[in-house]
Amino acid sequence: MKRRFPVAPWPRSLKVVSTLATLLLFAAGAAAYRAIPVPTGFTHGFGLAVALVFPAILFVSALFIVSGYALDGTDLLVTRPFWSTRIPLAGLRRIFADPAVCKGSVRVFGNGGLFSFTGLYRNSTLGRYRLFATDLSRAVVLVLPKRTIVVTPESPEAFVRGVRLVYPGASGDRP
Repeated sequence: MKRRFPVAPWPRSLKVVSTLATLLLFAAGAAAYRAIPVPTGFTHGFGLAVALVFPAILFVSALFIVSGYALDGTDLLVTRPFWSTRIPLAGLRRIFADPAVCKGSVRVFGNGGLFSFTGLYRNSTLGRYRLFATDLSRAVVLVLPKRTIVVTPESPEAFVRGVRLVYPGASGDRP
């Protein structure tokens, strides 16, 4: 049986960044399209490809929006619009909520605020970690044997309690 946890609501900063980036990417795509010099041939095709890059960025980012979390047996499912990312929690060592844990993080690879924060990040507290988030002030850290995961459920406390039901031996100690 899956136990579902809603994702944290988007904070104002994520709404503003996502709205401004969407407008900017559409405007850049429209400007690039209008700059295509001829209606046929290689130049037109190349210009069209360049113009379509901007809406493609929006489309791909929208596919990776984090829409919720679920515990499915001993796995964590990060729900996306059309699929879920499965993260086995076997060997979970620690789980704790920390609203400041993402401060000072550097994005190694991923999305830094267009509809969500997802990807591979790094900071001095956690080292390298995988982030699936909307509101960083609701961060929950899951420390596994070979990696660290950070998620942002609507209720960090309820999420931690739910995971501890499956993994009662997981420590709540912070690094």
